[in-house]
Amino acid sequence: MLPLVTTDEEFDRVVPDDTLMRPGAADLCARLGLGGAPLTRYADGSQAVYAVGDRHVLKLYPALDAQDCLTEARVLAHVQGRLPVPTPEVHDTGAYVNGWRYVLMSRLPGEGLATAWPGIPRAGRERIITDAAQALAALHALDHEPLADILGPGDWDAFLAGQRAGAVDRQRGRGLPESWLEQIPGFLDSVALPADRRRSLLHTEFMRQHLVVRPAEPAEPAVPAAPADGWRLTGLFDFEPAMIGDPAYDFVGVGLFVTRAEPGLLPRFMKAYGTTYDPRQLLAYTLLHVYSHLPWYLRELPAPPEPTLDALAETWFGQEL
Repeated sequence: MLPLVTTDEEFDRVVPDDTLMRPGAADLCARLGLGGAPLTRYADGSQAVYAVGDRHVLKLYPALDAQDCLTEARVLAHVQGRLPVPTPEVHDTGAYVNGWRYVLMSRLPGEGLATAWPGIPRAGRERIITDAAQALAALHALDHEPLADILGPGDWDAFLAGQRAGAVDRQRGRGLPESWLEQIPGFLDSVALPADRRRSLLHTEFMRQHLVVRPAEPAEPAVPAAPADGWRLTGLFDFEPAMIGDPAYDFVGVGLFVTRAEPGLLPRFMKAYGTTYDPRQLLAYTLLHVYSHLPWYLRELPAPPEPTLDALAETWFGQEL
């Protein structure tokens, strides 16, 4: 029901096209005993992901990304029930047709944080930030050795060296102006990334788009919840790009996509997490991140008081509580 996808060009043609994807998703659901359940495709994300009724989610991976399916299923099984926030439970995973693979998982309760955020008052945002920080700390505290056979990179320092070597060309290819490009080599040379720092299981895309929240229900119907307790984090998902590496690497997503330079939130996150990271180290990891796209971040986040990487580090990652 689904065509073979082995190249980026085929991916771009097939995966976004719901007229091609939906019949395959429906056929697979029927094979899994969920035939007739309504399918609602999620708009976000690179892969085709469908809510199947109210209780399940089906994520499809073409042959091009078959390894990502194996990774996600393994990591979800590893973290199940071990974090202070729910994660999807794997109900089934395996091969479909033409190289496609799938994970059928439980659907998390609540609303995506990216959608809910504008309507959440400051006290609720602070509660969610605390919950999210504790969830990330728990993830980083897990034993990652059982996943070492499937998660990379095998050599973290070599990975960083490769990312450093391509940092300027990577940002140039994404349209970063020369005035910023020329600062990158010197900035990276000036930032020490400890080679002996502990390694952890990393989410790598810890962002509002992968967090689920909902208002807390009052203990008694007649007594409304206190403002600070009005919202709760109810889910963390999308472990497809998981890695093993320096815990600070996950704070790129935190700073750019969770706290987003809102005053006081990143220091609050770090306090609840239990570690404070240097703003310049976090900007260095931003430049070295697999998905780094500095021109996009500059459009989305507050501008620094001057056009330097040092000022940018302080603006995005260095606010006081």
